[in-house]
Amino acid sequence: MKRIGVVSDTHGYLDQNILNYLSECDEVWHAGDWGTIDISDKLKALKKVRGVWGNIDGRELRISYPENNLFECEGIKVLITHIAGYPGKYTTRVKKLIQVHKPGIVVCGHSHILKVIFDIGFNHLHLNPGASGIIGFHQVRTLLRFTIDKSRPKELEIVELGKRF
Repeated sequence: MKRIGVVSDTHGYLDQNILNYLSECDEVWHAGDWGTIDISDKLKALKKVRGVWGNIDGRELRISYPENNLFECEGIKVLITHIAGYPGKYTTRVKKLIQVHKPGIVVCGHSHILKVIFDIGFNHLHLNPGASGIIGFHQVRTLLRFTIDKSRPKELEIVELGKRF
């Protein structure tokens, strides 16, 4: 059993409030738009980190993280990518990845819109944690936490971190 913290779109911002919530997790998954490598370093000092680069991320982050991160955690396949779309509206690239790899969890970012949707068509849990940074149009900063137990995600929690500004 593992407790997972999911963040995205930090855009170079990581406050103690975010670190406090993630410290209770076994792993942190970052769905891109880190902003700076410093964010990655701070999270790695806290927990095991899995992530992808986002469209604003520069060379150092693109060398450190893949565009698509496919892995297994506690017996369930996971796909993390920054720009994915959402159930019924996936990008062509991501739809192909889902069809080939058949993940049980798909994590993305980019939109700054928190979404938790079970995709009946592809039989997976779609997660977008919204944005935990202070840059963007979102009003409230968010992240997700959940547990994976015996290949099943459960105990999903939406964490509101406060207003963006």
